[in-house]
Amino acid sequence: MEAQLEVIGFLLVALALLHAPFARYFNWRQEFAAVSLINRQMMYVHTFFIAFTVLLMGVLCLTSAPELVSTVLGRKLALGCGLFWLARLLIQFFGYSAVLWQGKRFETTIHVVFSIFWAYLSTVFILVSFG
Repeated sequence: MEAQLEVIGFLLVALALLHAPFARYFNWRQEFAAVSLINRQMMYVHTFFIAFTVLLMGVLCLTSAPELVSTVLGRKLALGCGLFWLARLLIQFFGYSAVLWQGKRFETTIHVVFSIFWAYLSTVFILVSFG
């Protein structure tokens, strides 16, 4: 399981870095021009903290895989991470409308790939938590 956590660590660091171009890719300057300053800034701030949390989770896996697997505290942290990613997996299906991806090749591919990714993360972390 330590090797799986190290792979996950690398993938989570990469995912965190993928958040950097979100504002430009999703054209937030134009998309959020009509919303209030607080709503616009909350999107930027929340995106930063999501990316930061994902980065820290990745660094934890890269630097502390043995401890996550072999200590009580590590397994509790793994359970928390597993529940976090399980919630993200559920949001993939119940938080986003299928209209966003159905019938669109690229968007459907992204939906499927990330659904599998969230399931993988959830499964590994929860398995680690049970020892």
